[in-house]
Amino acid sequence: MPLRPMLPVAIQSRDGLTLPAYVTLPAGRARRSPLVVVVHGGPYDRDAWGFSPLHQWLASRGYAVLSVNFRGSTGFGKAFTNAADREWGGRMQDDLDDGVAWAVKEGIADPDRVGLFGASYGGYAALMAAARSPDLYNCFIDICGPSDLLSFIARIPPYWHSWFAMILRRLADPATMEGRKWLQERSPLVHVEQMIRPMLIAQGLRDVRVSPAESRNVAHALLRRNVPVTLVTFPDEGHFLVGQRNRIALMAVAEQFLACHLGGSHELLGDDLQGSSLTVEIGGEWLRPLS
Repeated sequence: MPLRPMLPVAIQSRDGLTLPAYVTLPAGRARRSPLVVVVHGGPYDRDAWGFSPLHQWLASRGYAVLSVNFRGSTGFGKAFTNAADREWGGRMQDDLDDGVAWAVKEGIADPDRVGLFGASYGGYAALMAAARSPDLYNCFIDICGPSDLLSFIARIPPYWHSWFAMILRRLADPATMEGRKWLQERSPLVHVEQMIRPMLIAQGLRDVRVSPAESRNVAHALLRRNVPVTLVTFPDEGHFLVGQRNRIALMAVAEQFLACHLGGSHELLGDDLQGSSLTVEIGGEWLRPLS
């Protein structure tokens, strides 16, 4: 299938920032496609124009794909990055929601079929969106996203400590009562009662940045409330999936999940799971070959 062009766009946030973003449209469907918002990690990183395997894969399945450089993204000046200070779970989330509103207004997205897909900070954004904007999104994919910011900061590995002062400035200081209160309030786990949409969570069990307990706690809390949730784990992976067979397996599961809830196309699982360590810990009834 021919590659689809990635189009640069500028989206206005509700408080006046210009958000550089990139959209890829599926072939043959110029309007009202199901939309997947892909959120970059970091969050002090950025999406860039160019070939994106995620954009091309999702567009080939019939989705419009949107990546928004929300405030905090790098490469757009210090003021843009610093605008994210103390905005985890706040205006950084608003920027993503504003991106969806733009795509709907432009006629790109079907407002009844919108999903959010992210890893690391992007996974955190998926969890927070599930709690803050359940009427805007239909489903969420969280890969190794922190759900408890107090636990996340407490587990910062030694090689991150040169970055620790910046973390305290951009988030909050857990050594103070005010800081602990803020970190708790901006933790998705605290707001799990507001999560009502289907969720796919993936977690490497060797992750030293985000404890596997953070993903398990969210999954079990959703399960107790009968919210559709699937938790898949990889015992031989860390914070980022690096094994090729594991990456193929996760994407195969992800496209089945998106097809269930957004209506895009998907391939049969076939042998996509062979050679992978993927384990379904919770849910997965919709993936009967896995159960």
